[in-house]
Amino acid sequence: MKPSLKNTTTDDSLILYAELNDAEIRAAQRRLKTGRLKRIVPGILSASPEKEWPAIIALQRMRVLAALFTGAVIGYRSAFRGGTPVDGVMHLSYNYNRIVELPGLKVVLVKGTGKTAGDLPMSGRDLYFPSQARMLMENLTPSRGAIRKSVGRVAVEERLVSIYESRGPDTLNRIREEARDIAAHLGFEREFQVLNELIGSILGTKSAQLATAAGQALAAGIPFDAGRIALFEKLAATLRAMPLTQKASHATTERARINFAFLESYFSNFIEGTEFNVSEARQIVLEGKIIEQRPKDSHDILGVFRQAINPGWSNQSMTIGEGVLHQLQQRHLDLMKERPESAPGDFKDRENFAGNTTFVSPRNVRGTLIEGSKLLPSVHPGMARALLAMFIVSEVHPFIDGNGRLARLVMNAELSVVNACRMIVPTLFREEYLDCLRVLTRQGKLEPFISAMQKIQQWTAAFDYTDLDRVIEQMKACNAFEKSRRQYQLLNLSDLTGS
Repeated sequence: MKPSLKNTTTDDSLILYAELNDAEIRAAQRRLKTGRLKRIVPGILSASPEKEWPAIIALQRMRVLAALFTGAVIGYRSAFRGGTPVDGVMHLSYNYNRIVELPGLKVVLVKGTGKTAGDLPMSGRDLYFPSQARMLMENLTPSRGAIRKSVGRVAVEERLVSIYESRGPDTLNRIREEARDIAAHLGFEREFQVLNELIGSILGTKSAQLATAAGQALAAGIPFDAGRIALFEKLAATLRAMPLTQKASHATTERARINFAFLESYFSNFIEGTEFNVSEARQIVLEGKIIEQRPKDSHDILGVFRQAINPGWSNQSMTIGEGVLHQLQQRHLDLMKERPESAPGDFKDRENFAGNTTFVSPRNVRGTLIEGSKLLPSVHPGMARALLAMFIVSEVHPFIDGNGRLARLVMNAELSVVNACRMIVPTLFREEYLDCLRVLTRQGKLEPFISAMQKIQQWTAAFDYTDLDRVIEQMKACNAFEKSRRQYQLLNLSDLTGS
């Protein structure tokens, strides 16, 4: 008599013969005859109503598969997706070919080799998850019929690129060697040759034709962050489809432009932690009085002011393609030239972070900027292009320091090109501004970012920048210089004037 394997934490909602000893099986069969249990499929009984069976099978999927198909290996498309059903179908490598219908789940058995080196048990049961090498080769096998078992070469290439970007070339080499060791045993000699060519091309040692843009970029020596490009594409698609408000620039006189550029620089630096009171900043920018105790901070404010007022910078639309690299490097060099520790003009050589957000890795900076910039012509000039350009620079974070200031300068340049009002992000709006960027980065939610930036452009456009003293007083009355969102609310100029 075999010992009972029954899981005492479960009830009569799911009874598996494979987990019972002979006496328990006979007891279950007696209950089946009396109608207290019903047969789901041979070897599986339940006391629950039939309408609940799909949910029960879904909850106990691994347990069911291990009981019905002992020694099977989760395979093909299902393994590629992490061991979950795809469109209600679970593929298993087993002793024979067959399709088994369970409530809410179709199990496709593919005749193949059982557990081999590198395959690991699932939840301690006699059911296995394949090694990466096996899983990738399985998904390079030919797939015919209505239920496709493999994801195909393009998806495998995408996965290999993702592995390279996250874990580096050593991991790809290890997968290739593991695949070489097991290919003949599994009958995957042809599939190994394809996998070998893909990995070699990604690593630059072979010249097989790659199908994905990310793979081609890696082979060409300019890899990019495919996840970030997908996010840029999502933002671009929304910006193309969404009507955006856009205010014209009213800073048309030389004095108004100077005053605006000063306030743009003051607030942009304050966001990044370069904090002066407004009178000190005014002396630095408009009177040329460098604060002796803070010379580098003083030059930070001057750097943003210089690019906000100089038409060569302020009206410079973001370049498309490889030219964007030189353009941003020159902007950064000019912006940060008084901070040699920030490597002015040089792309970062180490990862940078903001809280839990990790920006694009150094090796992917160039390719991500190039591919991202190619999306700019697809959106309308002005507000849409400004938001896309700003987010590309912010999300790549291509330099050690100065990325936020650079991103806002790039954004405002796109507005100046079409004579739209540039944006000032006041101190009290800082957290809302950073929050919407954070949500876009981490959750892919576009609307808060688009809404917030339109809101702040309208706020900025309401002021007359001809008289600096007057506009500063108005902004103070609107709480623009305050820090605490709990204590203060950013008011619009119309809230003060009643117009």
